[in-house]
Amino acid sequence: MASNPLNAFKPEHAFFVGIDSDGCVFDSMEIKHKECFIPTTIKQWKLQAVSKYAREAAEYVNLYSKGRGINRWPALLQVLELLEERPEVRARGVTSKGAIEALRAFLASGKPQSNEGLQDYMHTNHAHELRMAMVWSHAVNAAIHELVHGVPPFPLVRECLAKARQKADLLVVSQTPTPALEKEWAEHDIAKFVRLIAGQELGTKSEHLKLAAEGKYEKTKVLMLGDAPGDLKAARSVGALFFPINPGDEEASWKLLHDEALDKFFAGTYAGPYEAKLIEAFDASLPALPPWKR
Repeated sequence: MASNPLNAFKPEHAFFVGIDSDGCVFDSMEIKHKECFIPTTIKQWKLQAVSKYAREAAEYVNLYSKGRGINRWPALLQVLELLEERPEVRARGVTSKGAIEALRAFLASGKPQSNEGLQDYMHTNHAHELRMAMVWSHAVNAAIHELVHGVPPFPLVRECLAKARQKADLLVVSQTPTPALEKEWAEHDIAKFVRLIAGQELGTKSEHLKLAAEGKYEKTKVLMLGDAPGDLKAARSVGALFFPINPGDEEASWKLLHDEALDKFFAGTYAGPYEAKLIEAFDASLPALPPWKR
């Protein structure tokens, strides 16, 4: 990652705030997955005969589980694995074993989990399923580009960003492709609040935080905002604090951040019981098992 701009990220303030985008800043998770990812997945992977189960699995993995918000490649693998397990799917003669094996190998290769990483991996691995995966990913991006616009940030996001910027360096930390992030943040005139927009091309969320913040700020002065357990995991990987934007209760979360939590963070009183209580409620809001296994 020698050319990664995060390597050159230098503190301008004593505090740092990393911010997830989809489902956290923008109420875009539902439309992106239900109208873009899922129809494209059913079409590209020929899941029409089991579309009901495919939709249920994809919504669970990407929206209503502790895996919410993960990168599209492991998410696709999880969806196909869940379908492969279901007797209803097997009874209809639908299988994705080839795609599952190909995706597992790609994810185990250590290549970046992006279109560019897959393209690099395909130089020496020519599985038909990988070509299908690339077509799928480009089709998803095209659907998002065509359909997802005019989706504003949640109420009080702009005010929170303006308030945080006075004392902190702000970084977008996301697994969405960077061009889509830049388009959304520019469309709603909030890119001006952040120092840099980091998408999947610059690494995982943990890598974003490690490169931009670890060793550059005191750990109690680094805060990650997110709506998914993966955001919490990324924060903890560098010893950072975490503020949850609770799925289904986003407006209240942003109001709490604006009215109280940011002040506690800057005052040094956020860590401890206050943060723990917020994370406990966040963890309880997302199930660990899909509905058909509960």
